[in-house]
Amino acid sequence: MADTGTAQQRKVQRAQRAARETASPHYKWIVLSNTTLGVLIATINSSILLIALPDIFRGIKIDPLAPGNTSLLLWLIMGYMVVTAVLVVGLGRLGDMYGRVRIYNAGFAIFTFFSVMLAVTWTHGTAAGLWLVAMRIFQGIGGAMLMANSSAIITDAFPVNERGLGLGLNMVAAIAGSFIGLIVGGLLAPVEWHLVFLVSVPIGLFGTVWAYLRLHDTGVRRHAEMDWWGNLTFAVGLIAVLVGITYGIQPYHGDTMGWTNPWVLLALVGGAAVLAVFCWVETKVAEPMFRLSLFKIRAFTFGNVASLLGALGRGGLMFILIIWLQGIWLPRHGYSFESTPLWAGIFMLPMTLGFLVAGPTSGWLSDRFGARAFATGGMVVAAGSFVWLWTLPVDFSYWQFALALLVNGLGMGLFAAPNRTGIMNSLPAHQRGVGAGMSTVFSNSAMVLSIGIFFSLMITGLASSLPQTMMQGLTANGVPHDAAAQVAALPPVGVLFASLLGYNLIQSLLGPHVLHQLPTATQAHLTGHEFFPSLISGPFADGLGVAFGFAIAACLIAAFASVFRGGKYVHDDTNDAVDGDSNTPSELIAEGAE
Repeated sequence: MADTGTAQQRKVQRAQRAARETASPHYKWIVLSNTTLGVLIATINSSILLIALPDIFRGIKIDPLAPGNTSLLLWLIMGYMVVTAVLVVGLGRLGDMYGRVRIYNAGFAIFTFFSVMLAVTWTHGTAAGLWLVAMRIFQGIGGAMLMANSSAIITDAFPVNERGLGLGLNMVAAIAGSFIGLIVGGLLAPVEWHLVFLVSVPIGLFGTVWAYLRLHDTGVRRHAEMDWWGNLTFAVGLIAVLVGITYGIQPYHGDTMGWTNPWVLLALVGGAAVLAVFCWVETKVAEPMFRLSLFKIRAFTFGNVASLLGALGRGGLMFILIIWLQGIWLPRHGYSFESTPLWAGIFMLPMTLGFLVAGPTSGWLSDRFGARAFATGGMVVAAGSFVWLWTLPVDFSYWQFALALLVNGLGMGLFAAPNRTGIMNSLPAHQRGVGAGMSTVFSNSAMVLSIGIFFSLMITGLASSLPQTMMQGLTANGVPHDAAAQVAALPPVGVLFASLLGYNLIQSLLGPHVLHQLPTATQAHLTGHEFFPSLISGPFADGLGVAFGFAIAACLIAAFASVFRGGKYVHDDTNDAVDGDSNTPSELIAEGAE
């Protein structure tokens, strides 16, 4: 009995301490600092491998361009993003049921543990590649727990008139993290590739302990039955679609891409069918995972449509810009192929600067004036920056490229914070976790879909002229016809991956046997900084035009959707019934004047 009384007393003391701390005017900044750290480290890890991949593959002794290893390359890049896209809704729902801070804290711990598992990779070859893919997937589970609940925790902690600033800073960290990851990976990987994973461990340990000691659940919690059928059909359907997209950009038999592969078609069509079943299931269960009724909220619906389209325009852009810099521009300006991954990250910093400037400012302004004008204007500015990038020659002047990236960052930052604030303000308090998860799944899925679309568009543009261009360029420099034909037959996706990895493709493919048959001056010319980048500039420009055209269209449609979100709207939780489901349609789409 004494032990029971002592335990009860400790529980009361913890509750009293939590009440004191959450009542403090400083508590909201503690929440913002910790959740921003969590989102930052999660998004840094979504891109940190892009620049580090060459050193990682050299470290585990794998040639990523060998036909059997292409899947390892793709899954190391995209596996983390696929997992976070699939799980954020269910984990947001768990946060609504059992406490957002509890799920968030567990996410920090899981993320940190599997960062350690990645850092201690000891094997080589395919076994090491599979280990890294598996551990990245588990690390993505922790990342999804952080992403799914951070926005809801901030919304719970901040008053309505300051949420835009709080969510804006958090969103800036999320988007900037994907660019910071490029530089961190580029700096650490050449020193020791294990550091790429180890760097997350001390940050994760600090964040885990800090969150456990200082964060408290202040939101509305509703215990309910888990929607197992909804979770199962959603996971199976979305995984099938995203896996289909991942394999669709790989060559299939004699085709440059795999969109005619029966397994890819089965994954895409079957996945879409399972997602349709998921939507039906969600209308039948008492406690659905995916609250379809939330789409009755005008600000929520059009905010998510705009977010989806904005992510489609932005997601593949990072890959295309990296390939542009690493494969063409940097080598032509004297940078060694091995150093191009790091310099590509550094040269893209103007975009990050734009995010850092526009995100918090637009979030703060949206608290006063609403989200519509800023989110819509941001997408228009982003579309204009894509037009600017489209007009640049492949061998551009850097100051023009940097200004275009800065404008793009300003536009995306102008959009992201107000749009997220508008979505979160529109949600009932007891559904903020699942609503935030639904919003995140749109943006994360769009990132994977965007990579598939951009790569497909680039490959289509390259396939029409690249083989002939490479054949003519190589034979004109004395390369034997058979060797030139073998290089020219390389699928365009291989050229893109080689550029992404900073490889000297001609040196790798021709090999010493062919090169030693040529004069020394010709060898130096073929394997130098100028030949291959100049050779692919024309075909690459064709692909760029198609890709930027898609990005422009996506951003303009996103701007159009943003206009229809309505005026400034904040859900009034005082009108909700005890069970939280009494909202009438008129309440759900109510809007005030901006």
